[in-house]
This record gives sequence, structure tokens and C-alpha cells, in this order.
Amino acid sequence: MRRGLAVGCGGTLGFAWTAIALQAVQRDLDWDARTADVLIGTSAGSEMVALLGSGRSVDEVVAALDGKSDDPVLTRHVAHHPRLRLPRLSWPARGLTARGLRGEVDLTAALAGLLPAGRGDATWLRDLGDQIEVTHPATWMVAADAATGARVAFGSPDAPKVGLGDAIAASWAIPGWFPPVRLAGRTYLDGGTISSVSADLLVPLDLDEVIVVAPMTSDPPVPATGLARLERLLRRRMTRGLNREVAMLRAAGTRVVRIEPRPAELAVMGFNFMDVRRRPATIAAARSQEWSVSQSAR
Repeated sequence: MRRGLAVGCGGTLGFAWTAIALQAVQRDLDWDARTADVLIGTSAGSEMVALLGSGRSVDEVVAALDGKSDDPVLTRHVAHHPRLRLPRLSWPARGLTARGLRGEVDLTAALAGLLPAGRGDATWLRDLGDQIEVTHPATWMVAADAATGARVAFGSPDAPKVGLGDAIAASWAIPGWFPPVRLAGRTYLDGGTISSVSADLLVPLDLDEVIVVAPMTSDPPVPATGLARLERLLRRRMTRGLNREVAMLRAAGTRVVRIEPRPAELAVMGFNFMDVRRRPATIAAARSQEWSVSQSAR
């Protein structure tokens, strides 16, 4: 079976939840994610596929999150968390807003164009890229052109050749939080600005199956109260986008296993997926759930 893995955006908590979800995939399908024919990740998902592409196992990532790793690179990486800084008074992605008004990108991307340039320090992502070597031949990290919204899967055959750390930082460049990344003459934002997973980029590969791990989508929708309602608005839009991508894969004859957070996990995560204080509780909530990965396939 030719199988791909697509990991979506989700910030600090989404990364931690994804690690537990991938352990469930490994257990239920008796499958090592490192053996996927292609690994594609967006934002925090790019961070995960870079680690898998470097030969590190899901169990090793979870051990680092638990504070029990003997891998110094993983230990240092998960111990760091970027501080939120006041953004600059500049709007590097305003082209997305103009394109949104013309109907060329969706509302989520258009609103992202209104966010000022973030000032978060992505050095820890670039350091990760400098300290690991991706040996998997198809490890792709999705970023979005800040002017046009066009997606680029760094690491794929048609993408510009850039350093691993730069590719991860570009894929992680959350509007308003991190600054855009200038690469190969273009400026890039978090790929999740356009698509939470970009699973549709795998359609041309004619894979037999794609495992989709999507921290920022929920099908069916999950209700919320308080500030979490704002998160659910974004989640609904991202879910609709993933629904379209999954439909494209299935229309091409590709079986899809779709894994998303459930209500109990989302209740623990809260509305801010960058809140590292909630990471232990997020991991515990994910571990406490009953996983039926094989039943998620259609």
C-alpha cells in the first residue's frame, strides 16, 4: 500500500496532540509514520514531519514532551516556547485582503491579510533545522505566498530549494505572531493561512491511502462557550476547507483516514492553541480518549 501522512496546523497544543494521535495510529494500524511514501506538514505539522523525516519516531517525540527523552535536540526543542510580542505596524500580507475582496482566496486568508507583522522569534525552529538532517526523500512543508496566497510545499520537486530551518519557520509564520519569511525572492506566511492541512496537494500522487491528522478541524462541529466560540469560527472554516480536500482525494480513489480532536480534548485545550501551560493537560486528555483509528477510514 502506498500511504501518505498529512499533518495540519495547530500551534503548540496541536503539536502535542498530534504526537499522541500518531501514537494511536501506530498502535491501531501497526504502522510507523516514518515509512509513509510522503510526509506533508503545515505549520506545527511541518515541525512534526521534519522530525519524522529525520528518522525520529513518534515515541521519541512523545518521550521528549513527557520530559523523558535522551535526545538532546528533542529535549531542547520542546522545552522552548516563543513569547508573544507586540506586532509591528506593517501589513505584509495585505495582498491577501485584496484578493479576498475579489473572491480569489477565502475569508480566513483575507482576514489574515489584515493582521500586522508579528515579532515572535522563530530562532528555535531554525535551530531545529540546523540540528537535524531530513533523510526521508519526500518530506514537504507547506507555506503560503504572502502576496498571492499560493501554497508552496518546500521539499517537493517543484519547490524552491531552501534550508530546512527556513522552510519550517516559513510554514510556522503565523500572521500577527511571527514575521513573514523571505525566501527565494518571495515572502511566505504560515501555510495554515490558506489551508489547515493542504491534503489536496497529495491528489496527483495517486496514493492508496492518506492519514490526515488535523488539530484545527472538527467534523462534526464541536460547540463551545465563552472565548472558545471565536476559536470555533476559525475551526469551522478550516473544517470546510479540509472537507473539500478529503473529497478530492476520495474522488481520485484514495482512501482517507481522518483524525481530529474530540470535544473532551478541545475543552482542555481552550481557545489559545499557543498556551504552553495547557500542554500537559492536553497530552493527558488525548491519552485518556478511546482511539478508533481504523474506524476513521473511508
